[in-house]
Amino acid sequence: MLVDSHCHLDFPDFKDELEGVVARARAAGIGRMVTISTRVRRQPDLLAIADRFPDVFCSVGTHPHHAHEELDIGTADLVERTRHPKVVAIGEAGLDYHYDNSPRDAQEQGFRAHIAAARETGLPLVIHAREADDDVANILREETRKGPFPAVLHCFTGGRGLAFTGIELGLYVSFTGILTFKNSSALRAIAADLPADRILVETDAPYLAPGNFRGKRCEPAYVAETAMVLAETRGVSPNEIARQTSENFFRLFSKVPRPAVAA
Repeated sequence: MLVDSHCHLDFPDFKDELEGVVARARAAGIGRMVTISTRVRRQPDLLAIADRFPDVFCSVGTHPHHAHEELDIGTADLVERTRHPKVVAIGEAGLDYHYDNSPRDAQEQGFRAHIAAARETGLPLVIHAREADDDVANILREETRKGPFPAVLHCFTGGRGLAFTGIELGLYVSFTGILTFKNSSALRAIAADLPADRILVETDAPYLAPGNFRGKRCEPAYVAETAMVLAETRGVSPNEIARQTSENFFRLFSKVPRPAVAA
């Protein structure tokens, strides 16, 4: 079994064929999918999808691109919205200095509010970090001093320093199809050196289709190719990567029930 720990099934790309997308993921051995929130105010859309499919779960949070739009949604509101049994994570939140779609002070305010919600609920924070390694690392250190919180550096494309700061603080690191790209040798070198009990795989679908699917719309089934390249990178079997990343997922996303084991 594999897990797609981060996709966006509520995006318009999947609107007309969601049943097929989920069916193809199941056929590829994807046992769990987490569809990640980008705007808190769209939570009803995510819950409708998660409630529709028993193997799909969701998060609640505001992407840094939209941080300035939802600064009125604070920690207490985020915590309250996690009461639903299908809400298993906080975020995605963090810092994105590549696009700067939201003012940086708004991104930081939102990031810290989401960290507080993760600390209070014990649910993992899904961290978006793009071209902001130093500021993300500094905020994580500062906030960890206030008390630990579970989190994952999602779609990791940062430097070795941020990856191992995350590991030092107890975080996980997750890889997308970017790991499979020919020009991602530096990223694969980081992936090869991380502790086995801190790595995850994801798609970030509909974006970042891996390897053989490059240029196409990504979907959860394609996480299998990222997992295969991660296995090659680390010098282990695909079955071992599937086992390890799934075990890591259920440890971090502890609210997600494990599939029943056949008798």
